Amino acid sequence: MTTNQIPATQNEAWGFWGTMNEQAAAAWPLAMIAISDATGQPLESVRTFLDSRHGRHFADDVQNGLHQGQSLQDAINAATQRWMGWTIGRQTSKQYGIPRGLPYLTGFVIHSEICEEMAA
Repeated sequence: MTTNQIPATQNEAWGFWGTMNEQAAAAWPLAMIAISDATGQPLESVRTFLDSRHGRHFADDVQNGLHQGQSLQDAINAATQRWMGWTIGRQTSKQYGIPRGLPYLTGFVIHSEICEEMAA
């Protein structure tokens, strides 16, 4: 995926970018590639996820890793692995319409893309 052009955020004030503050410019391409590689979803879908409120929560997880002394790349990789290890449960499936048992990260990347398409 690294050969593709990384889409720019469309939400600098909020989402992943806004939560990452001064580290946003360095973190953005690392997170885009890590999430796209892990989920198999296109970079545009990952951008939509990172610009959403779910992207803010993902950034919170990355920030936790940074506060524990991890490098930016390691914190992003750890958050990506953690979110891929969780699965969509019954309540989340009911609330968001994401199929039960899907990896959490994959489910919310796809969910974000569907929401953006429906809003267009």
